[in-house]
Amino acid sequence: MCSSNSAAERTRPYVNEAKAVYFVNLRDGDKVTSPFRIAFGLVGMGIAPAGVRMENTGHHHLLINQKLTNEMLIKPIPFSEKYRHFARGETEATLDLPPGKHTLRLLFADADHKPYYISSKEVTVEVVARNGLSKKP
Repeated sequence: MCSSNSAAERTRPYVNEAKAVYFVNLRDGDKVTSPFRIAFGLVGMGIAPAGVRMENTGHHHLLINQKLTNEMLIKPIPFSEKYRHFARGETEATLDLPPGKHTLRLLFADADHKPYYISSKEVTVEVVARNGLSKKP
């Protein structure tokens, strides 16, 4: 029960709040079995499919084993296995990665895949098994 704040405080709209994207269910250092589910969180903006032009909306992109550079923030995000686009407005996905350590970062972009300068913290996950089978030494 949430009694520390009044209903007015708990239900107020996010007006001029900081904008942020984050992983809902992953933490840095997690060990996972592939395939695994990832869920995306967003504060201060809305979700819309690619091509839908509405103020303060966009869609998620996932950088896999890619460092975020300043150059990436000024160009549309490329399409490749290292840059996954969730252009239908998805807020979760199933990711299938090979065993080993992988870095993941969310990057939020507009209707044309141009970043908003809003990214999650980079997390490192270790895939320790695939399809329920242990990783071979």
